[in-house]
Amino acid sequence: MGAVGDLKARIDELAEMMDEHGLEQAEIKGDGWAVEFDRRGPTGESTNQVAAAPLPAKKVQPEPPTGTPVTSPMIGIFYTAPNPGAEDYVAVGDDVTAGQVVGLIEAMKVYNEITAPVAGRVSSFAAESGQLVQPGDALIYIG
Repeated sequence: MGAVGDLKARIDELAEMMDEHGLEQAEIKGDGWAVEFDRRGPTGESTNQVAAAPLPAKKVQPEPPTGTPVTSPMIGIFYTAPNPGAEDYVAVGDDVTAGQVVGLIEAMKVYNEITAPVAGRVSSFAAESGQLVQPGDALIYIG
């Protein structure tokens, strides 16, 4: 049984237990989620409402990017490869030379090459392939 089927079975079991024991409220939790049953309405009357309440996500502090950013000179769609299915121009850990093509930006059906402003090693990507970028947005960092 898949994750959804397993969750549905748990919820059905909880609902049956509520009926069997005459409970007005019940809750079931998992990793990063919770489902709450409350048969009482705002006036305290019995209802058949089911509410799902997501648990707050753990806040993870992202590592600040290191290196020189390669920024977008225009608004458009950023691509990491020359065409779908092709190998990316660069990957994290690759050494690049100043002027080397590291990506493309499509603007008004024209593909514009984005080149590395400095030589170094690609330390991270700030944009994903297919993402809309604005002028000045960081695309890649070269350390």
